[in-house]
Amino acid sequence: MARHDDAAGEAYDKVARTLHLPYPGGPHIDRLAHEGKATIDLPRAWLEEGSYDFSFSGLKSAVINVVHNAQQRGEEIIPEELAASFQESVIDVLVTKTQRAVKEYGVKQVLLAGGVAANKGLREKLSTEFADSDVEIVIPPLSLCTDNAAMIAAAGSVFYEKGQRADLTLNGNPGLEITIHNESRT
Repeated sequence: MARHDDAAGEAYDKVARTLHLPYPGGPHIDRLAHEGKATIDLPRAWLEEGSYDFSFSGLKSAVINVVHNAQQRGEEIIPEELAASFQESVIDVLVTKTQRAVKEYGVKQVLLAGGVAANKGLREKLSTEFADSDVEIVIPPLSLCTDNAAMIAAAGSVFYEKGQRADLTLNGNPGLEITIHNESRT
């Protein structure tokens, strides 16, 4: 699975900014979503048929448009309802594609990871959807659900401590393998 543009966490942060919520936005959106009901029809980014890729920029734009259009009409947006509607859309896509991948590839274990793994709504929905299956759902404690950037920084610190460096030709590559070379001991 890959992402085409905004990852789920990025979309949460941008929607939170639209609602004038603090950064990082994920925990604030999740809290509001549990206080509201999903009453606003927002799109789901399914992409091409059979794809396991993700794209949340259209959803983020739809939320911004809902807010902008309501402001233009002088209508009030209830933040809890918008948060619940947004979160429902994100979780629907994440869980549906996970279910499809589990079925297609005969997966026996699903691990939830990254910053969005702290999202209570996603944790609950995955647990519920796989409760009556043979698939093991591994959801780490909240203390281990950190932003992917923090995980990359931690990996980078290990490289640094081992004296492994890249030169200035290294460019951003989301598929770059992280391989730490062991020092030979003679």
